[in-house]
Amino acid sequence: MRARARVVARADGRGGTRLAELRGESPLLLRSTAAEGGLATVYVVGGAAGPLGGDDLLLEVEVGPGAALRVGSVAASVALPGRPGTAASRMRVHAVVHAGGTLHWVPEQLVAAAGCDHVAEARVELAAGARLTWRDELICGRYGESPGDAVVHTSVDHDGRPLLRQSTAVGPSAPGWAGPAVLGGAPATGSLLLVGPDVPPGLAAEPGVGVTPGVGVQPGGLPVPRARPAAGDGGSVAWLPLAGGPAALLTATAADAHTLRELLTGA
Repeated sequence: MRARARVVARADGRGGTRLAELRGESPLLLRSTAAEGGLATVYVVGGAAGPLGGDDLLLEVEVGPGAALRVGSVAASVALPGRPGTAASRMRVHAVVHAGGTLHWVPEQLVAAAGCDHVAEARVELAAGARLTWRDELICGRYGESPGDAVVHTSVDHDGRPLLRQSTAVGPSAPGWAGPAVLGGAPATGSLLLVGPDVPPGLAAEPGVGVTPGVGVQPGGLPVPRARPAAGDGGSVAWLPLAGGPAALLTATAADAHTLRELLTGA
């Protein structure tokens, strides 16, 4: 199945945001809700099961100068296997945020079901002065099962320069993915990227959350991140300021989706 969806947000000239374009195809159906505080909100609604092996899905997002958009989803996305011999399923997101625009990308989790072969690719282009919140969450298999193959690529440019290149692979085709150098046996992993002139250089966490700001210094004067266990769940969290822009990245692993969400949203 091939599907394309697109959402374009523009400033309405009255301090709010209007949706200049909103269109989709099953299973990428888009639904808007009432704007609050100048922030337009759009949800991705799955119009069919999947993504299934062989699916090719594309979502384009554009946020104009002075506009603010939040994109979420109504449920987790479960990557499922297709018929034998089908190609990998692919979900691509291309987002462009112009100067003075704000994008909050906060969908529900991606679940890599047993036997799946899925690639999720995100490419984000930020102008100088743009703000971004970008949350990714990957759950390795449904309850009681091992995951299929899943790869999550995230590429973010800020003011025409590379800001983040990140890739996570799990499943039988990714040797060592559950080992201590990657997820350390944790079945849930995610990240929260913050970009904007007001991004703090460190992270103040609630007691027991287990987030430690970067310590030490690496070339260029940036702190070196330090990860530590997150209270009692067998996972860990780390906070890293990024070079190339006013940005920071929080990454986490956890024993379940609920704990992972708490770690990311609590930050």
